[in-house]
Amino acid sequence: MSYIFRLIKYAKAYWKYLFIAAFSLLAVTGMNLVGPWLIRMLIGIVTNINAEPEAGEKIITLSVLLLLSYLARMGFQFLRGYYAHYGAWYTVAYMRVVVYDKLQQLSLKFYNDKQTGQLMSRVVNDTATFEMLIAHALPDLVTNLLILAGVTVILFSMNATLAFFTLIPIPFLFYACVLFTHHVLPKFRKAQKYLADFTADLQDNLSGIREIQAFNKQEQELDKIRKISFKNSQIRVNAMKLSSLFHPSIDFFSSLGTVIVVAFGGLLALQNKMPVADIVGFILYLSMFYQPITALGLVLENIQAAIAGAERVFEILDTEPDVKESENPQVLKDVRGEVEFKHVDFGYDEKSKILDDVSFHIRPGEMVAFIGPTGVGKTTIMSLLNRFYDKDAGSILIDGVEIKNVSLRSLRDHISMVLQDVFLFNGTIAENIAYGREEASPEEIVAAAKTACAHDFIMALPDGYDTYIGERGVKLSGGQKQRLAIARAVLKNAPILIMDEATSSVDVETEREIQKAINNLAGSRTIIIIAHRLSTVRKADKIIVLDEGKVVEEGKHDELIQKKGLYHHLCSMQFIEYQAETVGKATRPDIA
Repeated sequence: MSYIFRLIKYAKAYWKYLFIAAFSLLAVTGMNLVGPWLIRMLIGIVTNINAEPEAGEKIITLSVLLLLSYLARMGFQFLRGYYAHYGAWYTVAYMRVVVYDKLQQLSLKFYNDKQTGQLMSRVVNDTATFEMLIAHALPDLVTNLLILAGVTVILFSMNATLAFFTLIPIPFLFYACVLFTHHVLPKFRKAQKYLADFTADLQDNLSGIREIQAFNKQEQELDKIRKISFKNSQIRVNAMKLSSLFHPSIDFFSSLGTVIVVAFGGLLALQNKMPVADIVGFILYLSMFYQPITALGLVLENIQAAIAGAERVFEILDTEPDVKESENPQVLKDVRGEVEFKHVDFGYDEKSKILDDVSFHIRPGEMVAFIGPTGVGKTTIMSLLNRFYDKDAGSILIDGVEIKNVSLRSLRDHISMVLQDVFLFNGTIAENIAYGREEASPEEIVAAAKTACAHDFIMALPDGYDTYIGERGVKLSGGQKQRLAIARAVLKNAPILIMDEATSSVDVETEREIQKAINNLAGSRTIIIIAHRLSTVRKADKIIVLDEGKVVEEGKHDELIQKKGLYHHLCSMQFIEYQAETVGKATRPDIA
């Protein structure tokens, strides 16, 4: 019930529509109770027509009233159905936005062990169960309880003894409902999980369709999808099996009530202790008396499915972000681009330590390169600077301000990033370049593209800057995507520019052009470069060498070469063509 109450609170903006639906629901319930009462009166007149003065007029009046009750019921059913669905579907839409917004607030640590498809299922499939709860299950539950209460009062007012006998099947009905609920909820919960697994695997496979085809894994992946799809259906069929057993059982126990009324009511009529009209009315109301209990199973089934979805949705909403803003965060202004790490420690979990007592200082406008073997924490440093994760110890400062005291929006507004794994959105080239500055003019977009050496290939495309690039830029080469990412970062014009392997997917000629562009930006902003290619880092103002999570060397290219340390060793592993470019006639990897 806590999930239901929380969901009702989230639906606050649509309460007026749900109130109209609730009022209409009460009206429909009232009209349902009026109908059998009018029919009972009509039968009473017909069976005693000789004793009834003006019987014809009364019959006409009752008929008109019955017609009006049916018309009113039709109108209120429309209002109830429309506004219940209106409030329900808009609540679903709102909840999807709330869950998505929550997902945006969670740090990257949350996503480390999550599948995209799993999270998509919670946003799309699990929230969809709320419509069933708001528009169907809860209104049906209220309706059935009201009808049950109203019919009970009417039956006992007509004949308390006979009404008491009709209660005999009730304990059996409630026991069946409790038993059904106990066994069905776990199955619906498991079915929701398998549906999420199916969505996750489907999303992974569609994203990796090129690899699946390249490695001829179609049959294996098809088999995996087949298994999880049928597993989901199997669990739901098992739940439906219980439903198929439950509903006939409910119908049987409900029918016992009718048998009791026919038997005892017939005997009372023979003894002239109960009018025929009351017996007919009793039977009419009795069908309404057991109908709510019969429908209770289906209502509970829908509620269980909705609760199973709600559990998964509120699990997301109740997740505390690892990266939190301070209560009164500072807003960065007029950032010069000074960056400092002081004795920073960090690990993605308690068992491993990626950074160990890392300290360095970057002056405003400097171009600083980080280099080292794979997995030593270079990209981690950039993630900490953006507060994608929070450090375990130490301080990280921008212009002397601890970034943990700065608002996340303010911090990230002053940092541009170009990542090795470029992500482009399904839109036009111009839209992707302007993603960080939507108000940018076409001239500014073109200027940024020229800086990134992307203008020429863009103009060679069919629609130029208006060319749609497909999901994740599937229509572009790796080098083209990387240049667009650089253009996007340049256009943002942040005082701190981070380039994480930004030239890894371009050819040597394009790399030279991009390097020239980077050199042209030098001095106008702080540039932080992560790279393996020596040509990308050798002109940096400072090179910081990392190994096993520690800063082991720091200095300019020539200084580090002379030390013959780790940097010298890494340089010696570069390609022969690069050695020829830098050393001239050298044919050995020794560039000292």
